Amino acid sequence: IYVGKAKDLKKRLSSYFRSNLASRKTEALVAQIQQIDVTVTHTETEALLLEHNYIKLYQPRYNVLLRDDKSYPFIFLSGDTHPRLAMHRGAKHAKGEYFGPFPNGYAVRETLALLQKIFPIRQCENSVYRNRSRPCLQYQIGRCLGPCVEGLVSEEEYAQQVEYVRLFLSGKDDQVLTQLISRMETAS
Repeated sequence: IYVGKAKDLKKRLSSYFRSNLASRKTEALVAQIQQIDVTVTHTETEALLLEHNYIKLYQPRYNVLLRDDKSYPFIFLSGDTHPRLAMHRGAKHAKGEYFGPFPNGYAVRETLALLQKIFPIRQCENSVYRNRSRPCLQYQIGRCLGPCVEGLVSEEEYAQQVEYVRLFLSGKDDQVLTQLISRMETAS
């Protein structure tokens, strides 16, 4: 009838069994409790995902907020020859790598904007990418290397930027920094 998560389970459960409950809805919920199941997770993110998945699976009567069909957003790195970065929600049908989930769309959009400034790989749709003959505005302002136009960026350089993004999104930002410092020293 209800799925929830708590950092302090004893405190959370005792709040439901006090004599002065917050609302009639909570009273009705407590009156229907027959069994309490507990699943321990290692991280709060894991708990959040598990809660989300259980709500989707069981559609509990008293969970109203997470019952809609929205899903947590991911950052998607496509499996194309010149991969693109994008926000993704829903089923993971497209070939590529999915990083996340993130707590909300705003966090993903902000992360994508930052990544595009630091590692200028494309974010355009494949339909736009395939039909370019000249560099786009993103290329002009330094937020894309322009792999859509032949000769603007080498395959190796683009692949290197994609690898930096992959490492960064995998939590290996120290490795990215080490590689960038090494390249900088080699270039000087």
